[in-house]
Amino acid sequence: MQNRKLKIGIVVGEVSGDTLGAKLIRSFREQGIDAEFEGIGGPQMIAEGFKSDYPMDILSVMGIVEVLKDIKKLFAVRDGLVDKWTQNPIDIFIGIDAPDFNLRLSKSLKQKNLPIKTVQYVSPSVWAWRQGRVHGIKASIDLVLCLFPFEKAFYQKFDVPAAFVGHPLASQLPLKNPLIEAKQELGLNVEQKHIALLPGSRRGEIERLGPLVLDAAKIISQKHPDYIFLIPAINDARKQQIEELLKHYPSDLVAKVKLMENTDTESKIGRQVMNASNIVALASGTATLEAMLLHRPMVTFYKLNWLTYVVVKFLIKIPYYSLPNIIAGKKVIQELIQHDATPENLAAEIEKLMNIETAQIQAMQHVTMHKQLLSGNSEDPVQAILNTLNAE
Repeated sequence: MQNRKLKIGIVVGEVSGDTLGAKLIRSFREQGIDAEFEGIGGPQMIAEGFKSDYPMDILSVMGIVEVLKDIKKLFAVRDGLVDKWTQNPIDIFIGIDAPDFNLRLSKSLKQKNLPIKTVQYVSPSVWAWRQGRVHGIKASIDLVLCLFPFEKAFYQKFDVPAAFVGHPLASQLPLKNPLIEAKQELGLNVEQKHIALLPGSRRGEIERLGPLVLDAAKIISQKHPDYIFLIPAINDARKQQIEELLKHYPSDLVAKVKLMENTDTESKIGRQVMNASNIVALASGTATLEAMLLHRPMVTFYKLNWLTYVVVKFLIKIPYYSLPNIIAGKKVIQELIQHDATPENLAAEIEKLMNIETAQIQAMQHVTMHKQLLSGNSEDPVQAILNTLNAE
């Protein structure tokens, strides 16, 4: 191995990145590699001996207005790191997620012709839309560490060095996952059949999608009165919002809807509710990956503002919207998007999953994909990074 200590810069912008960063630092240490780490990290990384020059939440800005407001500060942070690493170069820079900030930082480091290798850990979704961005990545990134195998295949088409390193959630969630135990964990009746309804976690999503799931529940309840509906409320504001919506529904339906709240500091009620349900109906997003890794039969739906939808439809380059279908490269779960997202369609798709055989076939496909994403089938990120460092 190297005779001198490796200097590694890492930048993360949110909790999931902090978790990946801390794990990566531990992996370097476990493999006996003498390295010091600096940049922008969170509490988990700092606990592993990481030296953070700026607080992590400086990068956690969401939405165009907020970004514009904070743009000066973000540029100052980027320039501060570039200046520091120009004077005292690190050997390698690893941007974890936060692609808007990290890809620009990598580009700045390359423009200065610094002897620093650049790595992007967690690929931005270039494969889905604005594929032209891949050329910018090729110019400023020496290695992309991908969470999904299809991402590596995409980069290979463009001759961008990439490694599939496994998805952290796949290792975190067990391959054996009995439904009864999940029901017990939430104190639910194990004899009862439950349907999880997840209209999203933001105010706007619940406004747009709350009536859709409740109207579908109303249709199902009339035909299948034995089902109970579970809706997770991630905080008090969302709980009140859903309770407001429920005032417009008949009392016999409201009696069958259980609002489930977070009981501990970790915000995991969404996952617990999906896990305890026989069928899951959820807004498209990262939660579909969780439902897949919990092996629960599901249907997904989404409705965007019509103008956004027109633009997105024009830009999207893939046949599917949801991660389970993208990973499988075929339709495993039903997607009801925009005009197809009606209460009648949603109720019909949920009803199909009441068939034991249909549900089991889908669950088995989820298990297969879960195995595919496990890090046992993937490359070791530390080795991939070291190979990049040694490749001239």
